[in-house]
Amino acid sequence: MRNKRVALIAVVVVAVMGLPGIAGAGPASCDSRVNNTIDKLLECVDVEGAREHQAAFQAIADANGGRRTSGTPGYDASVAYVAERMETAGYDVTVQPFQFNAFIQLGPSTLEQTAPAAVTYVEDVDYNLMSQTDPGDATGQVTGVDLALADPAASTSGCEADDFIGFPAGDIALMQRGACAFGLKADNAAAAGAVGAIIFNQGNSPDRTGLINGTLGNDYSGGIPVFFATFPLGSEWATTAGLELHMIADVLRGETTTYNVIAESQSGADDNVVVVGAHLDSVGAGPGIQDNGSGSAALLEVAEQMAKVKPRNKVRFAWWGAEESGLVGSTYYVNNLAQEEVDDIALYLNFDMIGSPNHVFFIYDGDDSDGVGAGPGPEGSAQIEQVFEQYYTEQGLPFKGTDFSGRSDYGPFIAVGIPAGGLFTGAEGIKTAEEAALWGGTAGDQYDPCYHLACDTFDNINLGAFDVNTDAVAYATLQFAMNTEIVNGEKGKGNFKLPDFLPAD
Repeated sequence: MRNKRVALIAVVVVAVMGLPGIAGAGPASCDSRVNNTIDKLLECVDVEGAREHQAAFQAIADANGGRRTSGTPGYDASVAYVAERMETAGYDVTVQPFQFNAFIQLGPSTLEQTAPAAVTYVEDVDYNLMSQTDPGDATGQVTGVDLALADPAASTSGCEADDFIGFPAGDIALMQRGACAFGLKADNAAAAGAVGAIIFNQGNSPDRTGLINGTLGNDYSGGIPVFFATFPLGSEWATTAGLELHMIADVLRGETTTYNVIAESQSGADDNVVVVGAHLDSVGAGPGIQDNGSGSAALLEVAEQMAKVKPRNKVRFAWWGAEESGLVGSTYYVNNLAQEEVDDIALYLNFDMIGSPNHVFFIYDGDDSDGVGAGPGPEGSAQIEQVFEQYYTEQGLPFKGTDFSGRSDYGPFIAVGIPAGGLFTGAEGIKTAEEAALWGGTAGDQYDPCYHLACDTFDNINLGAFDVNTDAVAYATLQFAMNTEIVNGEKGKGNFKLPDFLPAD
């Protein structure tokens, strides 16, 4: 595989050289010195160095149909780029293959009304594909399934097989979000003889009316196309007599091979390992240069600037595959560790979307002190959160807790009791007026207006936030590379010792 990676790197480097605004990172001394203190490392870690890697990811996407989705040549080229950079920097690199259920949109979808009138609906405005839908071309009468349109719209639509009693086989099932997984609704519809299914938003609150990037899950087995629609459109369809729709999902779905990239420091205690990760894949809709080219690029920049450091604890940098398909790569990695290897991991740091254009400085809420819902992480997670709080405090910047919602690659580590933490600048969530007052930006807009869209390109970034957070990645990574005592009691280098309790504000 090495020769293939070298060839791909040559193509990528040529493409990157033609992009504007890319300069060398840090002062000239950074090329030779050992960045074994926080001050020295932060002097050398530079946002332009991270932007060089983002430019490379953009060039890869441009050469591969605008996407870097796991299972595609664009993702394989991204793997080659990361692996080659880390090998050149002197890390021990493993490219870990695994199987997953690939889901890639090959072309535009179709949704149109054929009766009682001719209406063509707009993808990503009126409706979108549900992730993991099967391909298909279906036309049929539309039958609503146990809908609850009136306030409070407490819908269990499609959650039980009994909801489909009397459902006409050959129709398209119209269902409402709520109460159970999307995949269960779609499987039940298919079992009842539906040729297609549309799930529309629930409508029980202002944030549950528009489109979302929903998934049916890897276990979906219905075999029919499934779309998601807005609540207003779903309500209109539910009350339209004689409604007939035509829907086409042009997707590839099936088992394929993809990869994680694991790069370890050659020195450091191998029974007290610090794992630092970011997912490398994009969604099928676009190149994913913010989601998650930002986290992936920051890891590369930090790893390269730490290459000459001899850490007290082994540092394991990881770029995960198939995160967008349900955390598949990180789950595979964790599930294939022996218990002794799990026990040797001191902590996990996760960096997924750290330069959102309309950003907030979110820190994963390790102790649930923000009361945002999912509960605390494993013991030691609160101390990881405090290290990031300390960094932002030193920079004079406000920060905010965010839930361990299970949406990113910390999930599998938390599931086996490994302390976790990390940073996030927001995805499809809406910025509040209070947040805009603290961090600037636009209240009422998404944190990342290009989240999971084709416009998630090299230009989809807040450079100020990305600069701050690239340094934050470096700050926490070197701190824990040298001393994890506040997390697990293991003594480390004395000049990296932190107090047991850091200021919370």
